[in-house]
Amino acid sequence: MSTAWRMQVLLSPFDPGGPLSGELLLDSLTDAILALRLREYGHLPATAETVMIGEDLLACTLSGVYDAPDEPRVQHGCTPDAQRVDETVQPTPDHAYIDVVERLSGRAVLAFVRDYDAEPDLRVQLFWLAPLAPAR
Repeated sequence: MSTAWRMQVLLSPFDPGGPLSGELLLDSLTDAILALRLREYGHLPATAETVMIGEDLLACTLSGVYDAPDEPRVQHGCTPDAQRVDETVQPTPDHAYIDVVERLSGRAVLAFVRDYDAEPDLRVQLFWLAPLAPAR
């Protein structure tokens, strides 16, 4: 799969028509978070995964991100175009990530922690979700 095709798919709007669950939700959230990061930084991380921890906590891990402001990306194999993006990066507001999770899961996000530096090239995004509505 070519990088250009992958970027086109990630940047295409996705409307599931209702809340998702299970693996479809996790895969869709990973793709949506990747699309936001692609718009923000001009490149994709090496890996990304979203998992549900219990019933109310979503965790998205991104590795190979290399987006620390004091770390030149050119040392990590990014193109000069990606390096130029660094000079004009405007971070995606937290609400964009929250909106994606709420839209795809159908649940409110009660708390959000973004870009916790677990390692120099690992980011973790945590979304604490409102409890599921009781089944009727």
